[in-house]
Amino acid sequence: MSRRTARQARVRAGFFLAAALASILGLGGCISLPQTEALRAKPPAGLPLRVELTEVPFHSQDLEFLCGPAALATVISAAGVPATIESIAPLVYLPGREGSLQAEMLGATRRSGLVAYTLAPQLEAVLQEVAAGTPVVVLVNLTLSPIWLFPVWHYAVVVGYDLERERIVARSGPIKREDISFGLFEFLWQDSDHWSMVALPPGRVPATAREPEFAAAVAALEQAGRQAEARESYRALLARWPDNLVGLIGLGNVEYTLKDMAAAERAFRRASEAQPQSAIAFNNLAHVLALLGRLADAESAARTAVALGGPTLPEARKTLEAILASPAKP
Repeated sequence: MSRRTARQARVRAGFFLAAALASILGLGGCISLPQTEALRAKPPAGLPLRVELTEVPFHSQDLEFLCGPAALATVISAAGVPATIESIAPLVYLPGREGSLQAEMLGATRRSGLVAYTLAPQLEAVLQEVAAGTPVVVLVNLTLSPIWLFPVWHYAVVVGYDLERERIVARSGPIKREDISFGLFEFLWQDSDHWSMVALPPGRVPATAREPEFAAAVAALEQAGRQAEARESYRALLARWPDNLVGLIGLGNVEYTLKDMAAAERAFRRASEAQPQSAIAFNNLAHVLALLGRLADAESAARTAVALGGPTLPEARKTLEAILASPAKP
């Protein structure tokens, strides 16, 4: 059997081949599995004992190297956006690498109008998201050889768990419902540095959201050109963290792009009040006030931005100069 054929067989077998080899090698008896052991010692408070998201769609991976499109189609569909392996593959599959990189997985999610959020590298975070109703894409290495030899990277989607049985339920390759142990999952997951992600509809905050990381995820959605969706997610971000500067500036920028100047002013004013040392907030507020014809207020905000200095000082000076040169100014 050629290396390519053997690799295809491993991918199509999902976790099963690795599970069989792990059983032969006695996995768990001599390998440290700290996350599994931590969950066993102290189950997370408030987490249901078992959850399975049976309604999550299944997109069977019937062709080699398309586990990325299959996994992404699964979570994008679950978030309410129609997707198929065929529609996702051109966005993420890299022929030269015979697979999909994490950056492409995140980018395709954003282009679909969803927030792509990378979880903390903890099994508990995966379980918490599933308990909240969100399927989780994970990246595992299905080979038991040293990673630098012949890694077999594979994306799967965790859709359930059982704390008492210490089992994960996943959509994996051509297998709709694969049931594997926490320990085996942790072992296969560790080579990706425990990488996982969720795809969230606009306006929804992850169950395990961390403020800086979620703000960055929403900003990335905005940068992908999905302004309306980013607006909803910025609002959700600010409902949780009202003074977040990225959220306030981002919301103001989106409102400005969508030509709602009154809403943009409100966002930038909130930013200047919540973060009075932010030159960007005052500069953006000055720009919008000038467009609204309120030149005296605009000049005051622009002078504050200049006085605060910092890396945006050249831009703040340009804004002030433009306001002072305005024909409408007495």
